[in-house]
Amino acid sequence: MRVFTHARLATMNPDMPGLGVVEDGMLAEEGGRIIYAGPARDLPADEVVDCENRWITPGLIDCHTHLVFAGDRAAEFEARLEGASYEEIARAGGGILGTMRATRAATPAALDAAARKRLAPLLAEGVTTVEIKSGYGLSPEAEYKCLEVARGLGDLADIFTTFLGAHSVPPDCPREEYLRLLCDEMIPHVARHYLAEAVDAFCETIAFSPAETEQVFDAAAKAGLRVKLHADQLSNLHGAALAARYRALSADHLECTDEADVRAMAEAGTVAVLLPGAFFTLRETRLPPLDAFRKHAVPIAVSTDLNPGTSPLFSLLLAMNMAATQFRLTVTECLLGVTRHAATALGRRDVGVLRAGAKCHLAIWDIERPAELVYRLGFNPIYKRIWSAS
Repeated sequence: MRVFTHARLATMNPDMPGLGVVEDGMLAEEGGRIIYAGPARDLPADEVVDCENRWITPGLIDCHTHLVFAGDRAAEFEARLEGASYEEIARAGGGILGTMRATRAATPAALDAAARKRLAPLLAEGVTTVEIKSGYGLSPEAEYKCLEVARGLGDLADIFTTFLGAHSVPPDCPREEYLRLLCDEMIPHVARHYLAEAVDAFCETIAFSPAETEQVFDAAAKAGLRVKLHADQLSNLHGAALAARYRALSADHLECTDEADVRAMAEAGTVAVLLPGAFFTLRETRLPPLDAFRKHAVPIAVSTDLNPGTSPLFSLLLAMNMAATQFRLTVTECLLGVTRHAATALGRRDVGVLRAGAKCHLAIWDIERPAELVYRLGFNPIYKRIWSAS
């Protein structure tokens, strides 16, 4: 048994107020699992780690990324600076379809090498669990390739994979035929071969309609897969309510969501995942309905949305700061958003908290108070990341 002593804990335990702080705390783990987290006490130990009054939080969770892809979209960044909109770029064959062409051409080895480089800065900030979506292949072979590459990153962190074949309609396949392919072939294959835990879709005027999204979600339910949704980012198609009808793990973006749809999320237990990197990069001005989320007690998660176009953000610490400064989240909301609530957005109860039975995924910090993790810019106070593959 390994014991971490002289520690200050932010347990994120839902049975405790706020961050679940234990000032004079200790933590014990055995076999990669926490067996005790709480006030200091006498415990037998094979190994003692003196934390010297440092803070311990659960390992951080990035619950919405598009980390596996090839190429970049720096030219589109330039175009947006010159006045082009995200929708204009997408309709001109750029955006997701531009990355699709590069991703289809890349070998699994090349995708793996690039993904590991992108993952490294997240791990260096204490991230121990990462959700990775497909969605840049948009053909059976390329989508399966990306999911397999994502699975292969499990030697570095806990990886949750999501099938996002409904990201865009590829130009080489008619729309109705692609929907049939998604629902009748790709989703069943993904489930049968355990390539993903969930199915996602981009429900938007430039992507998939609510009716088309329902077809995708019906196929997911038939295959026994949970769902998530890119919802109400650019317009209010009531994607959040649609997600709630299917008891989605999360609805993500949500800048245009109305209060009625927030109520539906609350009733379904669907997490609101806020993505300030995309909000910042696209220079959006309409804020997600934070007051409604709070009023109806919808759990709020925060993520990088790491992707090549609309959120080339490689720092979950910076994502927290952006969520606080742009969306006016509190420190507590930000920190719960990258731990316990991010875990809920992935349907996980064994990460994101410090309590007996949880995985021993820890971030140990050289800070005086947890607020430092949110307010500093370009500062990484990590002392040690503890991650167990078991």
